Amino acid sequence: MQITLRPWHLDDLYHLVELANNKNIAMFMADVFPHPYTTENGKTFIGFATSSPNSKIFAIVIDGKPVGSIGLHLQTDILRKNAEIGYWLGEAYWGKGIIKNAIEQIVDYGFKNMDIVRVFARIYGTNISSQRVIEKVGFKLEGRFEKTIFKNNKFLDELIYAIRKK
Repeated sequence: MQITLRPWHLDDLYHLVELANNKNIAMFMADVFPHPYTTENGKTFIGFATSSPNSKIFAIVIDGKPVGSIGLHLQTDILRKNAEIGYWLGEAYWGKGIIKNAIEQIVDYGFKNMDIVRVFARIYGTNISSQRVIEKVGFKLEGRFEKTIFKNNKFLDELIYAIRKK
């Protein structure tokens, strides 16, 4: 199975909405990733993904079809040598090594094409799967902040993982 990253296109809208309209994905995302996920949400996302100068956001593609999304978001000011990684994968594709491969690809892309030395991830303390996969790629836990995230009417721990350019 070949996993590639490519820019989002408006023709991906149907697949995007079909995959993203899933509460099991939304529960680990920032609130800007809504549930239910509508066609309007998808159009807004594709518009942002294709025009944001400070973010590189790609579709994760298998057999020509998007199965998720991954991006690097450049930081500013004193953090300008850092990028935050964000990603999600359609639930039908979980547990197949796809997101690990996509994370490796985008980290490599970021270090080669962006003026950064560190990629970091902010992961919910309850998202064990994301913690495991990011560790497999080589990210190290840099910090745990107790109950800083407020999601679904609960306070959750925030874990900061990072990988540095060699």
